[in-house]
Amino acid sequence: MGKHILFEHINIPGIENFSIYRKNGGYASVEKALKMTADQVIEEVKESGLRGRGGAGFPTGLKWSFLDRKSEKPRYLVCNADESEPGTFKDRYLMEKIPHLLIEGMITSSYALGAKTSFIYVRGEYMYVIRILEKAIQEAYDNGFLGKNILGSDFSHDLYVQPGGGAYICGEETALLESLEGKRGNPRLKPPFPAIAGLYACPTVVNNVESIAAVVPIINMTADKYNDMGIGKSTGTKIISASGHINKPGVYEIELGLPVEEFIYSDEYCGGIWKGRKLKAVVAGGSSVPILPAELILKNAKGEPRLMTYESLAEGGFVSGTMLGSGGFIVMDETTCIVRNTWTYARFYHHESCGQCSPCREGTGWMEKVLHRIEHGNGRMEDIDLLVDVAKKIEGNTICPLGDAAAWPVASAIRHFREEFEYHVRYPEKVKNPKHFELEPMVSYQVSVNS
Repeated sequence: MGKHILFEHINIPGIENFSIYRKNGGYASVEKALKMTADQVIEEVKESGLRGRGGAGFPTGLKWSFLDRKSEKPRYLVCNADESEPGTFKDRYLMEKIPHLLIEGMITSSYALGAKTSFIYVRGEYMYVIRILEKAIQEAYDNGFLGKNILGSDFSHDLYVQPGGGAYICGEETALLESLEGKRGNPRLKPPFPAIAGLYACPTVVNNVESIAAVVPIINMTADKYNDMGIGKSTGTKIISASGHINKPGVYEIELGLPVEEFIYSDEYCGGIWKGRKLKAVVAGGSSVPILPAELILKNAKGEPRLMTYESLAEGGFVSGTMLGSGGFIVMDETTCIVRNTWTYARFYHHESCGQCSPCREGTGWMEKVLHRIEHGNGRMEDIDLLVDVAKKIEGNTICPLGDAAAWPVASAIRHFREEFEYHVRYPEKVKNPKHFELEPMVSYQVSVNS
């Protein structure tokens, strides 16, 4: 069995309640941190090698060290729980099943950052999760872990939950801050970065749910022991949302370094491809990362086994590699129509673009239209290269990464499955048939879009 540090107690009946959580070692990291200096806590997180679990993979402790400590303004910690990436549902599971773990992480992290106030910005559609968090937060107040002079110390802290703006773009940290301030969730130009001028123009750190929750075991077990898990610069564990054509879709905590093939085929995890079919492709880190065909997701271009790490999945760049991203692991079997899947993604990104940058605003629309044309049997051969050209013009030319997130799936799908796009153009009569390719619809936790 793989090592569990975030899910260690998640299946204990009643763990969502303070009394049960506390009985099982809950809030020990707060007690331990209050006996340390803030700098010691930050150094522990640095030494652990913890990387942002929201997608970017930036070292968490290093990000904390950028916070402007010379400023006389208040400091804030903001938890990004605006989980809206198609294929990703791990943060929801964590908040729903063991909310006190996140709250404990918020308190410990806020102490390290010197933040007297923090916010959990939760996806607006997760209203039932918000109610779970609010109940748990009240329990933390009632038991002296939030409010004034926590556990008799000089540290006081208030924690609030804020429903999101109902937009995928609010998952981008500066758009999230704009929304938290009551404005339209448009990304900000950087610099200044949030560490200097974030929420209310004050020094701010924005971290993902899983990143903040991981601070708890790091402080409890020490950075050295956390470092013993994982491999190389990918230390610790990672929560993966697994969906698609697999026998056991669900949420799994894995030790980083696990072979991709083992994750897909082991009974401990995904349990293999459903109905005994063949693996065709995988989107390893949520809909925004490049898709890889079976031969490249199981082994890199050198023939070496792929591992579930930031480095291994990225080997080969975007020519033959991908990203671990947010851990939204979507598996596709041989019946999957890649063109239809790519069109579905394009529809999502066009709908969710804030429209602030013209390459993204116009480009995502063009990609959706052209993909619609190809998918419905009206495509032209030149449309395939047109899609690649549009993707290139979007990538790297927008304020935030949403443009890249829209471009990468399209460019990679054509790179690895060009013959499928050409088939759609060559045989429009088969494509116009609802049962073209005699494929069954893809089973996945992706965004649902009506045909």
